[in-house]
Amino acid sequence: MLAAAEDEMHDEFFPFVEAPADGSRWQAPTDLEQYLYKLTRADNAYAYLRTLAIEGVYYPVRLDEAQAAGEDTHPVLTTRTPDGRTVAQVYTSGLLPRPHPVLVYEHATLGALAQILPDEVDILAVNPATPCEQYFGTGDEEREAWLDLHHELFSPDALMDRVVTRRTGAPAPGLLLHGLALGAHLCFRNGDAWNTAHWHGMGYRGERERIADSWGVHDRQDWLGIQRRLLDGEVSPWYWDFVLGARTALTRARGGGPADPGQWRETVESTLRARAGETGTTDDDREFAGFVAHLRDLVGKILRYEARFRADGLLPPDGTVRTVAAWDIGRASKMARWGRGARYATETEMRSAIESASAAARAAYGTWEEFSAGYILGRCLHFDEERFGTWYTTVLHAHRELTTDPDSPWRTVPFTGAA
Repeated sequence: MLAAAEDEMHDEFFPFVEAPADGSRWQAPTDLEQYLYKLTRADNAYAYLRTLAIEGVYYPVRLDEAQAAGEDTHPVLTTRTPDGRTVAQVYTSGLLPRPHPVLVYEHATLGALAQILPDEVDILAVNPATPCEQYFGTGDEEREAWLDLHHELFSPDALMDRVVTRRTGAPAPGLLLHGLALGAHLCFRNGDAWNTAHWHGMGYRGERERIADSWGVHDRQDWLGIQRRLLDGEVSPWYWDFVLGARTALTRARGGGPADPGQWRETVESTLRARAGETGTTDDDREFAGFVAHLRDLVGKILRYEARFRADGLLPPDGTVRTVAAWDIGRASKMARWGRGARYATETEMRSAIESASAAARAAYGTWEEFSAGYILGRCLHFDEERFGTWYTTVLHAHRELTTDPDSPWRTVPFTGAA
């Protein structure tokens, strides 16, 4: 378990947001809450409920109860009104407070909420104590309506592949904001707000399951290890950048211009053999011979990916990828947030990791486009196997949106000079 740091103790268990005192229009944290605010002012509770069916909600749970809950157990924190009615409060993502040491938030669709909400709950309070609050009954008929709306409207795919930006509550320009923007590929894919530092993600349980299933991270020590390896560029195979570096050295030695593929392969092999010779490896070593052949083939694979990248606008007409460091750096930016959502990381550790990712990215790249091309090549070398399938097309779509959407961090956060 992770003991809370003293500087993380606070009394912001639940959101409290006052409407503007002068009666002016409220600026909501995200477009979702802005729309709910509009519906609240129009007294359109049904449209409000339909929106919840599309987006889902977050409900508070005591951390100790969340940790003790079984797979099919869903504890829900409730309160009571002065007249004895039981209230369950839920929130939309943009209004979630900063993580608290003893309280977490779980995500639920409206359909799931209809089933897990305790029978004794009388009132569902949505975004209470904010300008877009709304209240609903929780009887059998209401819950049946929630289920109907869920089946009609909820689609996980509809929540993915979109740029979501916080309008308020985001970090100021600097290393932290730049580091958050490095995770934009994954934020776009998952439909998360890229500039949210107070991370809840898919909820406490969802974040734990995410990194357990995809990364083998089951506790704090696992998270510390993978976070360090990502920041050090040790998760991706070292020889990807070795091969790319050989081209850079060859180009520099020739005084510029495109590298000849044959000479590039020869440079890779000769450098590799020189290094192996220092350790006593000989040509008779079959494993080494196969590795040499693999790296020579990798030259052709990179060239074919770069040709496709140029055709698709990922690279300029004469562009190449110098390093795939972005593949680990971009994931490090998100792993820091995932670790915080799972409560394996402290707030300080999360922020430090994100700022370290920022420094590493600015040391390796000069523009968002260069960073993105490096990230995409790393992803393709990892997963795609030259199929140019969804492992490529989905991130190509993300690149195009992130380089053109006016709300994208790549249009609003300078890549250099972020400090």
